[in-house]
Amino acid sequence: MTFDRLVFRVHAIQRMFQRRISVDDVRHVLSTGEVIEDYPNDTPYPSHLVLGWRGSRPIHVVAAENMEGQETIVITVYEPDLTQWEPGFRRRRQ
Repeated sequence: MTFDRLVFRVHAIQRMFQRRISVDDVRHVLSTGEVIEDYPNDTPYPSHLVLGWRGSRPIHVVAAENMEGQETIVITVYEPDLTQWEPGFRRRRQ
């Protein structure tokens, strides 16, 4: 993600609190993580699923980029589950 300005949706804040994921964790994932899925048809802005790590903890962040507003909008944040993701957390289980 390219923008320094982060905007957190209420849903993201709720999930971060529930899952003990900090704003610093989210910033770290967005700055060092890897885009593993693109959602170009999301509205009002295309979004991405980003995988990053905090130590040995994997974290997924779904975020959209508002080019006009020069901001990254954090939609949700979670720790991926091996029952739904393949090892490495880059691909969904079939």
